[in-house]
Amino acid sequence: MNILIAIPSMDTVPAVFAQSLAMLEKVENCAVAFQVGSLVYDSRNKLGKKALEMEADYIFWLDSDMMFEPDILKRMYEEATENDYDILSGVYYRRRSPYTPVLFDKLDVVAGRAFTSEFQEIPDKTFEVGGIGFGCVLMKVQVLFDMMSKYNDMFSPVYSAGEDLSFCIRAKELGYKIYANPEYYLGHYSQTIVNRQFYEAFKRGKENA
Repeated sequence: MNILIAIPSMDTVPAVFAQSLAMLEKVENCAVAFQVGSLVYDSRNKLGKKALEMEADYIFWLDSDMMFEPDILKRMYEEATENDYDILSGVYYRRRSPYTPVLFDKLDVVAGRAFTSEFQEIPDKTFEVGGIGFGCVLMKVQVLFDMMSKYNDMFSPVYSAGEDLSFCIRAKELGYKIYANPEYYLGHYSQTIVNRQFYEAFKRGKENA
């Protein structure tokens, strides 16, 4: 199995991300690719095409402001292959208030625009979602191949959606399901590290206010 670790970024990355990446335990045959640019959809498209060119089996997307445990790729790869998941995401949280999870229960296109609804509660185990951010996503490269075959595109924005939800819209149109697992530790780097524990504490504080 060949896996491309794909990282869109600006000119520099935070030290906490660099440390996480340096400690990341590789599985199978791994290669790492950065794509520097200000247009994230263009960077993702270029990284997706690189995975196709190198005939990778999986692509592991990481945003350059994430923190993660060294075994996250190994665990996600084992879960994805054991369950034959085409797209598997970790669960991470927005860096600013209200610090909600970067994933959606529903993702629909109505009258040429994308509409989302957020989860009221996040399950404790792997669950199906309507849309995700791409901070930490493992997927089969076959998804990219099918997307390029039909659309000749992967991440370019459609229906007034961002590049991540535009990808999800295309994936759903192709019949792919998207799963998320909240058990993987992910921190979203800002001046404060936002993870699940931070979000739950913030939510309890709002409820008790």
